[in-house]
Amino acid sequence: MALTRARAKPRRGPARLNVARESMATRRARARAIARGLARAYPDAWCELRYRNPWELVVATILSAQCTDVMVNRVTPELFAEFPTPQALADAPPARVEELIKRTGFFRQKTKALQATARGVVDRHGGRVPESMDELRALPGIGRKTANVVLGTAFGQPAVFVDTHVRRLANRLGLTVEEDPDRIERDLQALLPPREWTAFCHRMIHHGRRICIARRPLCSTCPVARWCPRIGVTKSA
Repeated sequence: MALTRARAKPRRGPARLNVARESMATRRARARAIARGLARAYPDAWCELRYRNPWELVVATILSAQCTDVMVNRVTPELFAEFPTPQALADAPPARVEELIKRTGFFRQKTKALQATARGVVDRHGGRVPESMDELRALPGIGRKTANVVLGTAFGQPAVFVDTHVRRLANRLGLTVEEDPDRIERDLQALLPPREWTAFCHRMIHHGRRICIARRPLCSTCPVARWCPRIGVTKSA
C-alpha cells in the first residue's frame, strides 16, 4: 500500500487580540506592557535630531516636517554655524536661510516659520526658549507637537508628542481610535504614567521606523506582538 505524506499544517501568525470591548483597566495594563516591551527592545532610543540646546531642537523640529531626521541632521550644522542664535536667525537674509535649508523641502514656508519663531523668542523671551506649553504655543511657527518635543526632550518635562509614527502605532496597537493628534495625545496620557510619556514616544518612533513600518510591518520580529491587535494590518512579514 502506497504511503501518503501527511500534509503540513499551515503556519498561523499570532492570534489577533480583540480590543473592541476592552476595559480601560485592561487597556492601561496592556499599554504598560507595551511600554515595558519597547523599553527592553530600545533602552537607548531617544530623539534622532541632533541639537546642543533647546533653540537648536526647536529649529530642527520645525525643519523635520515632511522631511527625514537624517536630512535635517545634514542641513543643520551649516545653518547653526552661520546663524547660531535666535537673534542671528531673525536678522538673517531670508534668501540665505532658504538656500541653507532647501534640501528639507517646503523651504520658503519653513524659512518664514523659523524667522517668525526666532523673532518671537527674541522679542518676548530675551532670546531664551520658554519652558511652558502656553508660551511655546504662543510663538508663531510652533505647533503643539513641536512644543511637546521641546518640553519633553530638551527640558525633561512629561510630554506626549504625536508624529506620523506615534499616530500610526497608537492606532495599530489599539491604544486609541482617534486620528486627531490632540485626541491621541490625551488617550496616551490616560494610559501611561507621566514619567514614561517622553521615552515612550521616542521608542514608538524608533519602533515605527524599524519594525512597525507603514505598509508591511515586520510582525514576526516585533518585541510587542503579543500585546498588539494589528489593527489595519493586511500584510506583514
